[in-house]
Amino acid sequence: MAKRQIFVSMVFVLLVGLIGANEEEEADRILQLPGQPKVSFQQFSGYVTVNHAVGRALFYWLTEAVHDPLSKPLVVWLNGGPGCSSVAYGASEEIGPFRINKTASGLYLNKFSWNNVANLLFLETPAGVGFSYSNRMSDLLDTGDRRTARDSLEFLVRWLDRFPRYKHREIYLTGESYAGHYVPQLAKEIMTYNIQSKQTINLKGIMVGNAVTDNYYDNLGTVTYWWSHAMISDKTYRQLVNTCDFKRQKESDECESLYNYAMDQEFGYIDQYNIYAPRCNSSSGGTSTITRHTMRLPHQPRRIFRQMSGYDPCTEKYAEIYYNRPDVQKALHANTTKIPYKWTACSEVLNRNWNDTDASILPIYREMIAGGLRIWVFSGDVDSVVPVTATRYALAQLKLETTIPWYPWWEAGQRCIKG
Repeated sequence: MAKRQIFVSMVFVLLVGLIGANEEEEADRILQLPGQPKVSFQQFSGYVTVNHAVGRALFYWLTEAVHDPLSKPLVVWLNGGPGCSSVAYGASEEIGPFRINKTASGLYLNKFSWNNVANLLFLETPAGVGFSYSNRMSDLLDTGDRRTARDSLEFLVRWLDRFPRYKHREIYLTGESYAGHYVPQLAKEIMTYNIQSKQTINLKGIMVGNAVTDNYYDNLGTVTYWWSHAMISDKTYRQLVNTCDFKRQKESDECESLYNYAMDQEFGYIDQYNIYAPRCNSSSGGTSTITRHTMRLPHQPRRIFRQMSGYDPCTEKYAEIYYNRPDVQKALHANTTKIPYKWTACSEVLNRNWNDTDASILPIYREMIAGGLRIWVFSGDVDSVVPVTATRYALAQLKLETTIPWYPWWEAGQRCIKG
């Protein structure tokens, strides 16, 4: 009789837990976003508190797979910066199901969305990015790689409790630019967590693009890219290589002056994230302001690279209008605590006050390889902020064996036609 009572009690506790999780999930359901076209997939968004003592909470947006979501993996997407929003970039400009129209009055479908093949979870991390917040405002002045990794792990554990149907799903961590730190660091936290916990997270692999990886090789690769793509003169290139210590976290005044000279006098009026595309200017709905802090070397906090396909250099401007709309925030269950600042695509406060950063992520790559994780590093060749040359120099230090020789990639039968 006693055994039966214990069994019944356990079942009751389990049912109560499931009901609680379902209620939380249902409260996060997005019925429809303003100006959104009709879709067949489910969406959820809201907050997960990662530190109850200080009231620190991270915002997420889940767009489930279009077809058979229960059989598809969970892909977690992180944008870099530090301080840049996964909602602004990953979700609204790159891999998400929607694009924002030029008047920011509504949305249209992105036929290249990754939710055609996976469930997409966009996470705004750390607190202070996008809609994520902390009630202890000093957190925004004292953050860095370590807290970001710990909070992101806490988010994922608590989020899986809220969405138990994903608990045993294959999970892939993805991101770009300074998420070249976030993604491997979170993977390492998960690997440690899985050793210590009875309920493991089914992490299968990571994917990062144009990823900040190693101070020295990233910086050397960036300066080399500028020179090889005729963005700077031979003289400036030689001065940068001979003057700057690329391993340092903070460069000398002489070196900084050289960088500033290159950007002010030699780069020209280009989009540094897509050197062959037009920049956003007042005639196309944006501004011509150059955010030069994102180009500071050696490799410090970075913003995102932008995709070539369907490229519009003003999309972050549309995002800053759309996501500041009260009706949009209400539909997303966002800004529920009335954050005392406007939603921005990137937080200058976080970017300026990033207080710890790993000099190199290569040791974590070695741990992930030893742990059997699948790793895909890709690099677009039009980004001059975290360029393909930086990726090549950094990954070469892993001294991995080539199993498939270099070969050309074709898309939709595209091929070169001789003149």
